[in-house]
Amino acid sequence: MGFLSSVLLALVAAITPVTPPPAGGVADYQLGGAYRPAAKVEIVVRDRTEQPAPGVYSVCYVNAFQTQPGSLRWWKKHHPGLLLRDRKGRVVRDPGWPDEVLLDLRSARKRTVAAGVARRWFADCADRGFRAVEPDNLDSWTRSKGLLKGSQAKAFAKRLVLAAHAEGLAIAQKNTPQLNGRRLGFDFAIAEECEVYRECGRYTRLYGRRVIEVEYTDNGRRAFLRACKARGSRISVLLRDRDVVPRGAPGHRYRTC
Repeated sequence: MGFLSSVLLALVAAITPVTPPPAGGVADYQLGGAYRPAAKVEIVVRDRTEQPAPGVYSVCYVNAFQTQPGSLRWWKKHHPGLLLRDRKGRVVRDPGWPDEVLLDLRSARKRTVAAGVARRWFADCADRGFRAVEPDNLDSWTRSKGLLKGSQAKAFAKRLVLAAHAEGLAIAQKNTPQLNGRRLGFDFAIAEECEVYRECGRYTRLYGRRVIEVEYTDNGRRAFLRACKARGSRISVLLRDRDVVPRGAPGHRYRTC
């Protein structure tokens, strides 16, 4: 994407209407598999390989800063230069999710190519009826063994914002409270375990009621109960099992305030 193409994308993004999710709307986080949401649910987040939930505001999850599990072969075939490698030439994996490899965003050229890949995914989400995207692993630089910088993540995030808006999609800041996502152009936030880490205020100060807070059962229920008491009447707060498995699967848990 050259300079003129970048300018055109920015102009298209500026004039394309974008609708964020309903403020404080009841949400369900269905990354581990789609299922029919409860009648009270207004917002559903699903993986980009799934279809949007009929009749509710649907958010499309995209692993934008790292490879999706099971997709490494595709990346090696089509974009091997976008895989981050250490000084010994080994791909750099997320230590918490070793089947995910970090993307190399160190140059403007690589960020342009990676944003082009993401925009194709965003366009597909929009074509199928999703209203927003959730690009995950904004904080991948913190797990890059010092190879990536926060400034590079921010530069790439700005490209993702333009790409999403050009497709008519709102876009979420996923975690990473150390960055001011409003300055980058994000429309709302999805914050995991922010009560556990006592950082929820950093999101609500930026996005007001447009925050979806996800707490997990393996941390116990105290954090969820505290979150409900503190913010449950203003933002969407939900409790999910760590693997976010579908209803009916062993271990499924879903509660809202």
